[in-house]
Amino acid sequence: MPIVDSNTYIISIFQFRKERKHGMEQLLHRQKHLIDLTHKVAQKFVFEGKHDEAIPAALHSLRFSIDTCGPDSMELVPAYLILAEASTGLGHLTQAEEYLSQAQWIVLKTSDCSNDIQSKLHRNLGLLYAAKGHFEESLYHLATDIYLASCAFGTHDISTSGGYFHMANVFFRQNKMDIADSLYTEVTDIWHAHFSRLIQVQSQTLTSPAEINILSEEVEISEEPLNEDQQAEASQVLNAILDIREQAPKQQPAKTARVVHALAMLHYLILDLPKAHELGMKAFLITKQLPNQDASEAIHRLLKLIKSKSFYTK
Repeated sequence: MPIVDSNTYIISIFQFRKERKHGMEQLLHRQKHLIDLTHKVAQKFVFEGKHDEAIPAALHSLRFSIDTCGPDSMELVPAYLILAEASTGLGHLTQAEEYLSQAQWIVLKTSDCSNDIQSKLHRNLGLLYAAKGHFEESLYHLATDIYLASCAFGTHDISTSGGYFHMANVFFRQNKMDIADSLYTEVTDIWHAHFSRLIQVQSQTLTSPAEINILSEEVEISEEPLNEDQQAEASQVLNAILDIREQAPKQQPAKTARVVHALAMLHYLILDLPKAHELGMKAFLITKQLPNQDASEAIHRLLKLIKSKSFYTK
C-alpha cells in the first residue's frame, strides 16, 4: 500500500471540500434561478388572467423554495401569494384562504418582513374578501396595501398603483362611481407618467430637439426598462380601465384619451409599433375634439417617435 504524504492528504481534503462547496453553490444557484423563473412565469399568467396556467408554475416555485430555503422561510411567501391570487381568480376561495393563511403565518413570525411583502399579502387578502362580497374588509386590506406600498415605493409608483386599481374595482361594484372614477384616473396617471419618463430616457439618444422634448417638465435619467411582469400588469389594468371608460353611460373623452395614450406608449416601449400607431391615432383623434390641445400635442410627438422608430427598424 503506497504511503501518502500528510501534506498531500491535507491538500486533497481541502481540494475535495472546495470542489464540494463549489458544486453546492452551483446547485443553489440553479435552484434560485428555477425559483425566480417559475415565479415570473406564474406572475405573468396571473396578470394575463390565465389563472389555471399560473397554478402549476407557482407550485413548482413553492417546491423549489421549500427545497432550497426550508418550509418556514420568507422565500415561500411570494409563491403562496401567487397561488392565492390564482385560486381567487378561479373562484377556489377556500384554497386561496389556505394559501394566504400559510403566507400570513410566515409573515407574522418574521420580525423584519419588508413593507413590499406585507403590502402584497394585504392586496391578496383584499382580493379574497372582494371575491366573497365582503367589501368593507376588502377595502380595509387594500388601504393597508396602499399604505405599505407607499412606504416602500412612494404614493405614485407603479408598484402602488395595483392597490388603487383593486380598490377602484370594489367601489365600482358598490356603485360608488365617483370614487371609482377618481381611483381609475389615479392609476392611469401613474402608468402614463411612468411610460412618459421611460420614453424621455430613451429619447436622450436622439439628436432632434423636437423629439427629445416629450415632456415639458424635467425628469431624472434613472428609470429601469419595463420587465415582463410590469408589461403584463400594465396591459391588463389599462385595458380594463379603457373598457370601463368606453362603456360608461356618461362619456369622458379626455380621460378615455389619456388611457389610450398610455396604452400607445406601452406598445411603443415593447416595440409593438403597429399597435402603438393604431392606439396613438385613436388617442389623437379623440383629443382633437377637446378644447385643450396639450394632450393632442403630446400624442403627436409620440406618433413622430413611432414613425421614426418604424423607419430605423425596417
